[in-house]
Amino acid sequence: MKITDLLKKEGIALNADVADQNAAIDKLIELHTKEGNLSDPEGFKKAILEREAKGSTAIGMGIAVPHGKSAAVSNAGLSAMTVPSGIDYKSLDKAPSKLFFMIAAPDTAADTHLEVLSKLMTLLMDQNFSAKLLAAKTPEEFLGIIDAKEAEKDKEAAAKKQASNQSKKQAPAKKKETAPEKKLKLVGVTACPTGIAHTFMAAEALELKAKELGIDIKVEKDGSGGAKDVLTQTEIDEADAVIIACDKNIEMGRFDGKNVIITSTKEAIHSPAGLIDKAKKGETTVYHHTGTVAKASDAVDESIGRKAYKHLMNGVSHMLPFVIGGGILIAIAFLLDDYSIDPSNFGSNTPVAAWFKTIGGAAFGFMLPILAGFIAQSIADRPGLAVGFVGGLLASTGATFASPGGDVPSAFLGALVAGFAGGYIVLGIRKICDKLPAALEGIKPVLIYPLFGILCISIVMCLINPIVGALNAWISNVLTGMSNGSIIALGALLGAMMATDMGGPLNKAAYVFGTAALANQNETGYMIMAAVMVGGMVPPIAIALATIIFKNKFTEAERKSGPVNFIMGLCFITEGAIPYAAADPLHVIPSLLVGSGVAGALSMAFRCTLMAPHGGIFVFPVVGNVGMYLVALLIGSAVGCLLLGILKKPVQE
Repeated sequence: MKITDLLKKEGIALNADVADQNAAIDKLIELHTKEGNLSDPEGFKKAILEREAKGSTAIGMGIAVPHGKSAAVSNAGLSAMTVPSGIDYKSLDKAPSKLFFMIAAPDTAADTHLEVLSKLMTLLMDQNFSAKLLAAKTPEEFLGIIDAKEAEKDKEAAAKKQASNQSKKQAPAKKKETAPEKKLKLVGVTACPTGIAHTFMAAEALELKAKELGIDIKVEKDGSGGAKDVLTQTEIDEADAVIIACDKNIEMGRFDGKNVIITSTKEAIHSPAGLIDKAKKGETTVYHHTGTVAKASDAVDESIGRKAYKHLMNGVSHMLPFVIGGGILIAIAFLLDDYSIDPSNFGSNTPVAAWFKTIGGAAFGFMLPILAGFIAQSIADRPGLAVGFVGGLLASTGATFASPGGDVPSAFLGALVAGFAGGYIVLGIRKICDKLPAALEGIKPVLIYPLFGILCISIVMCLINPIVGALNAWISNVLTGMSNGSIIALGALLGAMMATDMGGPLNKAAYVFGTAALANQNETGYMIMAAVMVGGMVPPIAIALATIIFKNKFTEAERKSGPVNFIMGLCFITEGAIPYAAADPLHVIPSLLVGSGVAGALSMAFRCTLMAPHGGIFVFPVVGNVGMYLVALLIGSAVGCLLLGILKKPVQE
């Protein structure tokens, strides 16, 4: 496959008149549409804008390469545009961008096009080539320049390969002369989040500059289609220094003891000479591996909030499959069960239903440990994983010093605390262990970190959970006092509590209060239970609606998982909203709290009743005033959805 197999003349606009960055993006997407590459132009534009939000794809030298990988792409392809007057595309070198290539990559496993795209990226590092493209008068001439340069590059690569094969066959000549001065030998790794453009351009910049300076270098490209030119351990061992130009996490264990320079792909593209000069002068850091996956991306300056968000999303993304899988299995249990057998045991009355509910519950049981474990891992790498898992489990069981078996779970808010606390505890232990003898280096990750980390997080969680228990008792007393006052205010409070921490102390206190009210066997008790359940149904439904209506406020993964929350909400599985609340608690929780509070208040105002403690839509046949109960649910969900759209900021993945 050639570059021109992905770029057609219909996708080329020469001497285009565009005013700014947004207009340039729109024009390039329009060209892709003409080529028939897109099934959803608006969806692809969102992918492009999400990539630009991470940092401009203008690489300098008058070139910009916006790119996106999305399900909205039906065929991999390129569009190209020249703007001789140039526009501001937020390039690091502050120069206007004049030559544009937009890459559209499908969100599938078929990545045969990526090698071709990587070749284009390397060609663009040749400024003479770029100048010829800018001077092209027709699309046909533009394509001809690309074909000629690609053929030249392929010929060079073939000659280089042939020379390498011949040198391997020839026996090394014996030299009696004094060995010449040792030539500097470097290796490197480049990687960017999408693995499409900057990965290959950074590698090409380093290789071209090294060739110009007479320095040996081999660069491993960690692209979207897998790693290319993978470094062997022998090559790493023989290298004088390693340049890690990456914007994402990579495996660093193989570089233990090596002189390493850690930087970003943009630094490699714009200042390859500076990086190589640092290696020549020995301005490097000796990397010491501790059994972890080091973060090359840590070299890129980030705000504290951005780092916290990345740690949080690492936990949320790993937790999401457990929430979705477990929630759907529990929904199936309600669908297959017989409510009339025992309303209080709905979901487990028949063997088949009980089996589905048990399996779904088992998946849910992993949810909080997974959340905490992968937050801790993101902070402290692999040693943090075990510590976070244990902290999340203790948050789930509610262990205390007085009751190790647990009775006051702090749920998902406790798991968040456990994840961050566990990660930073391990970082602290690692810092302390730096003073230990080198002979103990091997036992740190397998003995010292997990032993003392788990001990410390256990102490932390056993201190937090009793506070949650005291909070539960106080809330119960407050609710009992309110039950003799305004039922509408009580309904609003109960509904809001169900959405506040979703499985935590406030949520559990409201649910326990509702189930206890059923024992009174009177209308007020049944109204309380109805308000509790509708308040718990609103959060997932509001989330699902918002992911459809306010798409720019959610990541692509969140949008894909959004519709599943309709099922969870209708089944009274509030936990479906947890990944979204955990990812952005300051904006999501208040929105859901108000929506659920409105639903609870309306349920009370309409005097809706419920005699079952669970079941969601499957127990609606026994709900008193079911029509108005649906109205309360819809209004509360709409309010929550609207507030999400107002309060949440546009996402930056």
